[in-house]
Amino acid sequence: MSPELYVACDEAVHVVCSDGSVLRAARACLFILERLGWGWFARMLSLQPILWVLEAAYVFVARNRLFFSRFLFTHE
Repeated sequence: MSPELYVACDEAVHVVCSDGSVLRAARACLFILERLGWGWFARMLSLQPILWVLEAAYVFVARNRLFFSRFLFTHE
């Protein structure tokens, strides 16, 4: 892992493909969904208008990670 990639992983999830290409943020999540057997769903979400919304939502949630963690990942 390069130092630049290490720093970038602090902001978004990254996937390094076998061909060396790097996917980040929502595109990386869709790649993982496809590999987990949700290919039809990931391909549907990869369509341009939907992908733009997913990218914007990813950035919003990533920048407000601490706020969302208070509500989504609580221990009983």
